[in-house]
Amino acid sequence: MKLSDYTTFNPDWDKEKTKDTTKNLLKKIGELQYKMYAQQKYSLLILFQGTDASGKDGLTRGLLRYCNPVGIRIESFKKPTAEEYAHDFLWRIHQHAPAKGEMQIFIRSHYEDILVPAVEKLFPEEVVEKRFRLINDFERLLEHNDTRILKFFLYVSPEEQKERLMERVEMKEKHWKHKDGDWETRKKFPEYMKVYERIFRECNDIPWHIVPADKNWQKLYYVAVEVLKTLEEMDLKWPRLESELFGK
Repeated sequence: MKLSDYTTFNPDWDKEKTKDTTKNLLKKIGELQYKMYAQQKYSLLILFQGTDASGKDGLTRGLLRYCNPVGIRIESFKKPTAEEYAHDFLWRIHQHAPAKGEMQIFIRSHYEDILVPAVEKLFPEEVVEKRFRLINDFERLLEHNDTRILKFFLYVSPEEQKERLMERVEMKEKHWKHKDGDWETRKKFPEYMKVYERIFRECNDIPWHIVPADKNWQKLYYVAVEVLKTLEEMDLKWPRLESELFGK
């Protein structure tokens, strides 16, 4: 899978029509998410990966617009703490896996534990190589427990990323998002993209979705389509009364 085969923006999409369609998709997602929570049989794990300023937080907020807070969990993974470093690299991830009925969103995920070490050369290559296999096993384990997994890479162009990073410097309400280190990471944009392509090849048992992320309305539509499709594929049913279950 080559990122050069994908686009960060679709010029043929009609903005207003797409936004109207997206609103309807989000309402249906909200209805099915609540049914999933009531049934307590399946769960959904959504992974958002992407460079700095690819819009992971805003996408999460938009996707959950019509969802019930009950049954929703969000975890944002940052640099591991000292306690997390003292365990295996999936320890901090597994404890946030969704329980039955829950929709869990990971803003960044276990793939950071391949991405950063590979680019920054923090570990030997054999350590990184083993992590690919361990992640595949981990995701299969979750699916074995009736957890559906959706993996999204928010593909933003270097030009759009620069503009968004500059907004964090120039706009007072976005100062809190600014980190000097983001500019250093940006210098290694091509290296990070190469590692992402390797991740797409090595960890594609559960397929990746490459999302055009230069425009927020396109990004939200693309993700909403896949989330709704996945929820509709589940055998979601409202639970029966206990009296029906026990023949009373």
